[in-house]
Amino acid sequence: MTHRWRWIPNALTFLRILLIAPFAAALMAKEYRFALVIFFLASATDAFDGFLARHYNWRTRLGAIADPLADKALLITTYLMLAITGVLPAWLFWLVLGRDLLIVCGGLAFHYGVGRFEMQPSLPGKLNTLIQILVALAIIILLADLPMQPWVMDVGILLVAASAIFSGAHYIGVWSLRAWRAKRQ
Repeated sequence: MTHRWRWIPNALTFLRILLIAPFAAALMAKEYRFALVIFFLASATDAFDGFLARHYNWRTRLGAIADPLADKALLITTYLMLAITGVLPAWLFWLVLGRDLLIVCGGLAFHYGVGRFEMQPSLPGKLNTLIQILVALAIIILLADLPMQPWVMDVGILLVAASAIFSGAHYIGVWSLRAWRAKRQ
């Protein structure tokens, strides 16, 4: 019976992808309260599709790829729009994007040069994502003139930068060691 509803988690993931354009437009237009509504809707779809996939075992290969890509696309869009509008420094966007590109390129190099690469987020990687989400959310709340301390901007920039550098270095270290061990065997 529930098997015919397996498509719902993937549909929610694609809905989240579709929400990126209006979210970016809201940030560009400095409609921060509308951006918050879209952000919360996207977050709700992420939580709900994850719950359905786990609870009913509706996991698919497509979902395993599309879900984290949708999350990353939303986060990168957030930092891009906040950098374009001058809210965040451009270097922070490039650091966030560069870290992700470094991980993807490293994964591809490992996959084609060493062996099968199964991307599993590390604890520092998960912490980095959480920090990016919380900082972006706090900054958008601040920009929407909702209750938020102004220091979140400066502290948030430092936290995102530090976690991006640390988690990126961690991925490089872990996967370089795995590659070195695999080549020695």
